[in-house]
Amino acid sequence: MSTNRESAIHVASVLSQALPYIQRFAGKTIVIKYGGNAMENEELKNSFARDIVLMKSVGINPIVVHGGGPQIGELLAKLNIESHFVNGMRVTDSATMDVVEMVLGGLVNKQIVALINRNGGKAIGLTGKDANLIRATQLKVDISQPEMQKSEIIDIGHVGEVSEVNQDVINMLTQSDVIPVIAPIGVGDDGRSYNINADLVAGKVAEKLKAEKLMLLTNISGLQDKKGNVMTGLTTEQVDGLIADGTIYGGMLPKIGCALSAVNNGVTSAHIIDGRVAHATLLEIFTDEGVGTLITNDKI
Repeated sequence: MSTNRESAIHVASVLSQALPYIQRFAGKTIVIKYGGNAMENEELKNSFARDIVLMKSVGINPIVVHGGGPQIGELLAKLNIESHFVNGMRVTDSATMDVVEMVLGGLVNKQIVALINRNGGKAIGLTGKDANLIRATQLKVDISQPEMQKSEIIDIGHVGEVSEVNQDVINMLTQSDVIPVIAPIGVGDDGRSYNINADLVAGKVAEKLKAEKLMLLTNISGLQDKKGNVMTGLTTEQVDGLIADGTIYGGMLPKIGCALSAVNNGVTSAHIIDGRVAHATLLEIFTDEGVGTLITNDKI
């Protein structure tokens, strides 16, 4: 048998194995937070765009929420605007917020839209300010150190949290065969812009839409136990236990918090997946193996 014939048979076999998943998820909404290596490596950028277009082509409604921290940092450095962080969050004064809006709402958002469209999709870029898509309130950070007699509330500027998601806007787009690509910028009641963590926005969008899946692309292979083994399937109860015993800590806590909140508020499952793997989203959706950690309320 020729090599070409073997390759063709393998492709046909893979497509056949994906059929039950395609049937199961057709018509369902999947919210994907896009960031990290997957947004910076050219090969991974193209594989991600093709994954999104394929999902839409087989009847799934993908919604992309993207980050852009490194790109923001690069432009701030070029403009000689110093970056400061509190608990991992960028202190965002008015000048910094202008840069955030330029990078997230302009440069990065339009690059992702163009990439999806170049691969045959129909993507439209939005920020949370468009049609009041994402209403926000200012986030105040509570700092508590062992040497402090009481905690201190820190104002870090135009950093927000989601207060409301306009579901009608997203539904209008998905029902029009359009793929929404959302930059995580919210708007307050006073019209001020707010920089919001992309994981948080993706989680709240998924909750509002009662999505089938929330997928958070990361630069790790998934949640790991204390021996470094990837935990492929977890219940929310098990995740709570891993947080309590210190297995999950530090920078992963906010991401896991988004996943837990989503699953506890109507999203069928949340996935922490390895965005460094080409076609990671398809592997997680259409195969049993996956490339990360699945979190669900069901017994696994």
